[in-house]
Amino acid sequence: MPIKQYNPTTPARRGMTSQDLSEITTKKPLKSLLKSKKQQAGRNNTGRITVRHRGGGVKRHYRLMNHMLAGGLTVKVEEIEYDPNRSARIARVKDQYGIYHYILADTSMYKGKVIQSGAEAPVEASNRLPLANIPVGTQVYAIEITPGKGAQMVRAAGATAQLMAKEGDYAQVRLPSGEVRKFLLTATAAIGMVGNLQHQNIKIGSAGRKRRMGIRPTVRGVVMNAVDHPHGGGDGGRHGTGKAPRTPWGQLTLGYRTRRRKDVAGLIVKSRHDAKRKK
Repeated sequence: MPIKQYNPTTPARRGMTSQDLSEITTKKPLKSLLKSKKQQAGRNNTGRITVRHRGGGVKRHYRLMNHMLAGGLTVKVEEIEYDPNRSARIARVKDQYGIYHYILADTSMYKGKVIQSGAEAPVEASNRLPLANIPVGTQVYAIEITPGKGAQMVRAAGATAQLMAKEGDYAQVRLPSGEVRKFLLTATAAIGMVGNLQHQNIKIGSAGRKRRMGIRPTVRGVVMNAVDHPHGGGDGGRHGTGKAPRTPWGQLTLGYRTRRRKDVAGLIVKSRHDAKRKK
């Protein structure tokens, strides 16, 4: 999919690029699979800001996705649609019982394609199978962490993972980050690569475009006052305070691990940081 460029009619347009929507077959989503989405502006259920720099943006509806196609389903792709809530494209599919679903669209999907799910499904692109039935070396996406819960990993545009090995009750999968992780063989995954490969090459170009996405401006801590940030204050020098980098609440950042590994410590075979350590 090529990138759409603009004539330099304004300074913002000079460096701006956007996605070519030629692969999208319809602009009208299915109303029965839409849900209203309220803007939370980064706040949780108690009203506290848990994600900074969020607010505003255009209104949008949430598409009810099916990340867990039941075994034995045979669906046919009806439309390829744009989803404002994710980087990937979505496919509107209809199963043999006449029920519509929204699933992630991969690079091989097209209008009219037939997709199967379940242990008996053939090993073909877009089909969803248990990891136990997928050959080693196959590229997969939309992987389940807990069998039966639905896909939770490798769902972004252009993402793909590779099935590396099978041992005992687990399969080893190399994720897009480079991490090699164990998954139960009963967990399901789709074969192929998530579509919209050029998403990472889009240039926003203007501040207003970012505001329409619901993202507000970010200000560096070193230019704040001392009461607002640990890096703030000083005599106006450009080198900051000389402190170790911290968040506005004093939490150490660079080099300080914040990821909880209690539940996944035994599942990670190779860390995503191993390549950096060798350098």
